[in-house]
Amino acid sequence: MSKKRSITVLIFALCFLFSGWVNGQISAPGSDAVDKTSYPTFQETDDIFIFCSEDSLANNGILRATTQITGTKTFLWEVYNNQTAAFEFYFSESSDNSYSEITGLADGGYRVTITLGANSEIYRAWVFNNWTITDAVVGESNCVSFSLSGNFTTAKLNYYDLVDNSEVEVYKNVQVAWKDGDVLMASTLNPQIFNPPTKDTDYTFRVYDKFDCEGTTNVTYESIVTKAVFSVDPDNGEAPLIVNFNNESENGDSDQYEWYLYRNLDEIKREGEDSDGPIDSIMIVAYDESPIYTYENSGTYDVKLVSKKISEFHTCIDTVYIEKYIKVDTSFVAVPNVFTPNGDGTNDNFVVQFWSMQSIKISIFNRWGKRIHFWESEDIRGFEGTWSETVWDGRIMGGRFASPGVYYYNVVGEGRDGKRKRAHGFFHLFRGKD
Repeated sequence: MSKKRSITVLIFALCFLFSGWVNGQISAPGSDAVDKTSYPTFQETDDIFIFCSEDSLANNGILRATTQITGTKTFLWEVYNNQTAAFEFYFSESSDNSYSEITGLADGGYRVTITLGANSEIYRAWVFNNWTITDAVVGESNCVSFSLSGNFTTAKLNYYDLVDNSEVEVYKNVQVAWKDGDVLMASTLNPQIFNPPTKDTDYTFRVYDKFDCEGTTNVTYESIVTKAVFSVDPDNGEAPLIVNFNNESENGDSDQYEWYLYRNLDEIKREGEDSDGPIDSIMIVAYDESPIYTYENSGTYDVKLVSKKISEFHTCIDTVYIEKYIKVDTSFVAVPNVFTPNGDGTNDNFVVQFWSMQSIKISIFNRWGKRIHFWESEDIRGFEGTWSETVWDGRIMGGRFASPGVYYYNVVGEGRDGKRKRAHGFFHLFRGKD
């Protein structure tokens, strides 16, 4: 290796070693973050140690100087005075230890000089207790929105150029956040929140910086709004249809619910076509919390629920309509065409099925036109699903069994859709067993 190259390598090694000592000889146990100075004039760079604090009066800074010098040496600690633009005495000790530590440090620049005879080392660092104090309140609250208001005061971290004493502020990149649990609601100081929740909710106001130092405050929004919600069971079937209205509203006053049950939509439409005036579309208004209503007639029905929440200064109202119309089936009659009263337990009775009927009359005739049986009901109700009725057991006057053969039926009735129902035809009566 040439002499010139050897000298270059030696110089590089010495620079690397010296640099390692400078960066590694002063530390801050327990610090939360480290930054670097950017002096306007002074050519060197020092560490800035950040200690997050919740108290603006706390002095939590710690510095530790270490050395490879062995023997009894002096650690002279000084603190920078920006009034005199000079380092001044802070603390001194002589020790055989490889390190010296100072604690409870206020904000400022610190320098340590380690001396043993002709050997000395000098290291510097800045210490800052970084605190943020927050405050938050709920502002104006109404049925549509409410406001949140946050305020904060945070520590200013200023150091000084070691040549011209000019002041330099550490950039903290302070940001704010409003959270509902883990959900970010806003990133401004005074947000307005629309669609307020229907329950009391805690919001966290957080102020933080790039060093992850933060200050937080919780504030509770007391809900004054309601949300109307309901379901129905069932929402379709034959008349008369008994419907249970299940009130699932949120934060409503129990004595302030209003249910609007509308008339058959087809009726409303027909009346509207025949009239230029307003049409009364409401069939009934109920004030129960969860009413039960019987739809006597066939049709398609709309329902509206109004929920109210009354507070000191506001009455908040929410309205919701049923998702799907309640549909009450139209009338219908079904008559079998085969009847086998042979005692085998299958089809032993002449059963007529009907939907949504108000009244019905059924007559049965033999093939000579003589009526041999009659059945009627003037108020059909109290059933679930399709109603079926045993109309005839196959016996005629005197309890005698009717002869096998062809018989005729005639049905006359009034449907709950207001329609007159008629049906007639024939059916076969068989006696023999398979």
